[in-house]
Amino acid sequence: MTSIWRSIVIPLQLSLKNFLSYSEASLDFTGLHTACICGANGAGKSSLLEGITWAIWGECRAVSEDDAISNGAMDVRVDFTFMMHGETCRIIRSRQRDGNGGLEFQIQTSGGQFRTLTQKGIRSTQALIDDYLKIDYDTFINSAYLRQGKADEFMLKKPTDRKQILADLLKLDRYEQLADRAKDTAKQYKLQVEVFTENLAADELQLGQIEGITQQRDTVKVEIDRLQKVQVVEEKELESFKTIARQRETWRQQLDWEQKRDRELIQAATQIQADLQLLNIDKNRLDELLIRSDEISVSYQAYLCLQQQVEVLDRQFNTYQQSQLKQQQLQQQLERQTQELQLTLGRSQAELALVIQQQQELVTTLATAGDVTKAIAQLQLCRQRVTELDRLQAEVLPLQQERSILTVKIDREAAKIQAKLNELMLREQQIKLKTNEQSRLLAQLNLLDTQITELDNKKVYQKRIEEKGLTKKENIQRLDADSRNYQRQLLELDRKLELLEVPDASCPVCDRPLDENHWEHVLTSAKSERANIEQQISATQEEHSRYVREREDLIAQYKQLNRELAGSESLREQRGKLQAQLDSVAELQVNLQEIAIEKSQLELAIESKSYAGELQIELSQLIVQLEATNYSEQSHALARGEVDKFRWAEVKQERIKDAERKQQQSIERKERLEIEIVAIEGNINLLQTNSDLKLELAAVVREIEELGYNRDYHNQVATNLRESQSIQLQYQEVQQAQQTHPQLLERIQILETNERQNIADRQKSTEEIDRISLEIAKIPDNDARILAIEQQLAERRHQLDLQLSSIGSLEQQLTQLHHIKDRLRSQQQQLDACKQQQKIYDELSKAFGKNGIQALVIENILPQLEAESNQILSKLSNNQFHVQFITQKATKGSRTKKASVKSAKYIDTLDIVIGDANGTRSYETYSGGEAFRINFSIRLALAKLLSQRAGTPLQLLIVDEGFGTQDREGCDRLIAAINAISADFACILTVTHMPQFREAFQTRIEVHKTAQGSQLQVIS
Repeated sequence: MTSIWRSIVIPLQLSLKNFLSYSEASLDFTGLHTACICGANGAGKSSLLEGITWAIWGECRAVSEDDAISNGAMDVRVDFTFMMHGETCRIIRSRQRDGNGGLEFQIQTSGGQFRTLTQKGIRSTQALIDDYLKIDYDTFINSAYLRQGKADEFMLKKPTDRKQILADLLKLDRYEQLADRAKDTAKQYKLQVEVFTENLAADELQLGQIEGITQQRDTVKVEIDRLQKVQVVEEKELESFKTIARQRETWRQQLDWEQKRDRELIQAATQIQADLQLLNIDKNRLDELLIRSDEISVSYQAYLCLQQQVEVLDRQFNTYQQSQLKQQQLQQQLERQTQELQLTLGRSQAELALVIQQQQELVTTLATAGDVTKAIAQLQLCRQRVTELDRLQAEVLPLQQERSILTVKIDREAAKIQAKLNELMLREQQIKLKTNEQSRLLAQLNLLDTQITELDNKKVYQKRIEEKGLTKKENIQRLDADSRNYQRQLLELDRKLELLEVPDASCPVCDRPLDENHWEHVLTSAKSERANIEQQISATQEEHSRYVREREDLIAQYKQLNRELAGSESLREQRGKLQAQLDSVAELQVNLQEIAIEKSQLELAIESKSYAGELQIELSQLIVQLEATNYSEQSHALARGEVDKFRWAEVKQERIKDAERKQQQSIERKERLEIEIVAIEGNINLLQTNSDLKLELAAVVREIEELGYNRDYHNQVATNLRESQSIQLQYQEVQQAQQTHPQLLERIQILETNERQNIADRQKSTEEIDRISLEIAKIPDNDARILAIEQQLAERRHQLDLQLSSIGSLEQQLTQLHHIKDRLRSQQQQLDACKQQQKIYDELSKAFGKNGIQALVIENILPQLEAESNQILSKLSNNQFHVQFITQKATKGSRTKKASVKSAKYIDTLDIVIGDANGTRSYETYSGGEAFRINFSIRLALAKLLSQRAGTPLQLLIVDEGFGTQDREGCDRLIAAINAISADFACILTVTHMPQFREAFQTRIEVHKTAQGSQLQVIS
């Protein structure tokens, strides 16, 4: 809990706009210490105070958020300014009917400006405000704000319900939540203790096998030493025989190499003979070619002469082609210039024809000049008439505008009255609908109570399912751990099997070589162990699947209950809203009669048109003035029509002037075009007869004729050249033969030398093969003896591997048992820790329960509440009444005379005993005025205690209604009591409609209802 907050919370300013019954109102709390808010029922007294709670927490008596908006309005805004921590703070809350809203929190700086502390989002800003105020809405309405009709709520409850209400007001439910969390945690530790206990029992059973396995391991070690010694002797004998066998193998390899070399020499001799044969063929071909060398030289000279003639003819052909190309270009250029001149001539001729046509059209236009002059004179007369009517219109226009303004004002007044009437009819219809729905709301309230009870039962069942699910989860985790252990063992066995699959594999345990028998034994043992582990995995998986299915069923049931319980909070909210709607029906019925009276007055005003009288008189006077001016909009429009009718004459006049100007321009243009046409025709004739282009074209034609180029002769010489190209190839072969013939003779000599050397090498290789064969025959063949010794060694290794495999398995079992021993110690420590935690959380669940801290808090708070209540009640009753709270009472069975004090049984309760001069009696036997004073004292004492526990001294007290049960003396005592406690508060506001009560206060806030909504006035 927070420390006691010594700051004072003092209201300064409250502004309302479209909030409940208020259209717009403002209340300044400056100077208000003890004040009375008074007015008729339904005037809006409580709504004024609801504005404070709505501004700070967004809470009021409205059923929905939009109900806080006044009828006919689209938005609402409340500004609340107060002082706290010596600082001036302001909260501004607004909302629109479309659901959008805003919340601002500001603090005034030393300069008088407000600095915003608004967070991102309404929820974050609200959290900041709650943290700053250190008080929430529930604590406020149960402490500082004694709401209308709620003063006796605490007293009318049953004794057991009173204790629950007190626990709720003290917010002891958080201890209940902590108790539930402690119970859940204790159950989890209990499940862990059971799991650890089962695991410890299984581990202790396995540890009893350590001694037998140790003795079996020592016996196997002795047998392994004996087998290893015998194996060493046999391995030495085998090594001596293998040394002789390696010498024999060395001679065998040399023999193989010599035989391979002899085969290579035979292949080389064959290749030399083939190469000699090919070289002799090439030598004969070159000899024949060298004999024809002179003949080929003569033919090659003739080929060179033809080649020179073709080059000369090619140059003539290039010159001929260039001259022809130039002739074509000059001819095209001459034709293009001729076409351009002819095109220019055509354009000039077309333009001349167009000018002649325009001259004919201008003559036609100029012929209408007389008619246009007469129409211009008529147009001037019509314009003079329009000018006179425009002057009259300028005089009439202000009067017409004023008439329109008056008409709009009268219509607006009528619309306001009609809108007010529609609003009243709508409010009347809404109130009737809500009043008629009272029986339906009661039925819905009963139905919701039944549904909430059913959901509470389902919530208890859901808790049991959750506990079962936790147990299944622990079993699944244990099986998962066993499965992972089996999988690790499988991986180790698979690794051993993979090593055994490798050729000449060693023992995976002792890393010694394996013979065939020993290998089969190790393989069989590993496979057998793997099959056993797979069976254990299968059994574990089956049990795991069963637990998973059971847990999934529990989860499905839990989710189904979650879905069914999802609407629990909404049902409780609906119940609260229905209860609030039923409470508001009574207040709405009071307003129904006032609405009917106001509606009849408005209907009468609309029917008789008895509204805006001065405006209607002023409108009649303006109509008389307008008739006296003798101005007609129709005559004015006809005059403007006559002006528009003769306006064409001005256009025609401009066209005639333009035609005269164009006629002079067309005469000059025609003369210029006729001169241009004659000049173009002369240029065309000159270009075709005696131009530079024509002379250059004739010179090119003469050059082509003088060249004398013959295409047929050129083609014949080129054909002869192509036919003689084979001579060039033959000449090149002769030149190449003269160079390669000496090299060919040299290669033939080298091959013949190589052939003689090959014959000598083959002779030496045959002699070496014979010598090596004699050496091999001298060394004995011991392969059979070696095979016998290897079989004996294989048998020894097989026996040794069996023993090594056995000792490896025993060592592995011992290692696993030592690990289990270490795990046993760790699990024992975890078991002790879980038991300790379970004990701690069991104690916490009891401490946080109803008989623990909660009961202690209530026991501690009740003496303070009793003392504070009696102090206030003594002021209200002139020391006539006394209140006592009893928290325990004896059961019916223990009240008999036979029951002893020690054997008496007591139950928790919260009875309120009220004593007066005649003794004690129950609360229900007191009159309304006496009961109210008792309620008021207890509620006020409870409010002060709640504010102190929240860390906020109670500086603002609001008492809403409840004084109607008091007589004159009771009212005086109540007023005296309020004045007596006024020093404990910064501001006290009382709400009443009783005239004798409000007159007792020097400062009053009078609230009355008007057509524009509730209005307030501060009277000092």
